[in-house]
Amino acid sequence: MQSPWAIQNPHGDNPHEEEILKPVCFVFDFAPTRALRQLSEYGIGLSPNEPNPENAVRDLVSFLPVLAYDGANMTQIDAGGILDIAMAGTSATLLARKWESALLVNVDNETLRRILDNPEALAAVERIEGWRALGDNIIETIINKSEKIKELKGKAKEENLTPKEKKELSDEEKEYKSKRKLVQEKLIKFATRIPAFMYLTDFRENTLQDVITKLEPDLFLAVTGLTVADFHLLVQLRVFNTEQMNQAVFAFRRYEDASLRYTGIDSHPGLTHYGLYDTVVARE
Repeated sequence: MQSPWAIQNPHGDNPHEEEILKPVCFVFDFAPTRALRQLSEYGIGLSPNEPNPENAVRDLVSFLPVLAYDGANMTQIDAGGILDIAMAGTSATLLARKWESALLVNVDNETLRRILDNPEALAAVERIEGWRALGDNIIETIINKSEKIKELKGKAKEENLTPKEKKELSDEEKEYKSKRKLVQEKLIKFATRIPAFMYLTDFRENTLQDVITKLEPDLFLAVTGLTVADFHLLVQLRVFNTEQMNQAVFAFRRYEDASLRYTGIDSHPGLTHYGLYDTVVARE
């Protein structure tokens, strides 16, 4: 990195004077895929509610330009180019991790209570593979333990806890975190089935939500184990984070195209838009 460079009191007669010799900062990286991946993730993170990741990155590079040497000139790379390099340059393993991210699912108490209060939603999550292995009433147990922890911590603010109460608080917190992590893992395991579903379906310009609910409902059931109604209900209850899912679908679409483009194959001739999870964005 070459930082901006200025010197204080350049003429030796004014300690408050500053002379700027180099006003800008340059960052050089010899692993451009790594650097641009970090840049794209940072830009997307700055606008978590932006459905089109390209727009989020465009906002960032509008004042933080990216230059590349093309063999003859230094040229500025646009947001689409940055995402192409960052996402196409990733490995399949790293791409898969986007579908294993804890950000894709919500397991806070408010979300769990919405599931618990809705018999249909409770029945839906119980149909997720491996859910029953968590034991009976797992969601209710997590919520009850959370309330018990809150009660003990409230008491601790007002008076000192006894050694027995301190141990109880510690044990309750450990079990609470453990059980909530198990629930999170089961929901993430379900989310990892969605890329398999995308590989098997041939619709690209439709949103994934429309493909699931209108175009390929039987295939979705066969791949994931949940019906369209089940999935739609869980999305409504915010069990799945649709903003993060949009980003994961976008990365998948980019990677899928780039992995074939170098061979001269156009996977879907005439494709002008990418369907993400619940929105559609222009391909270029």
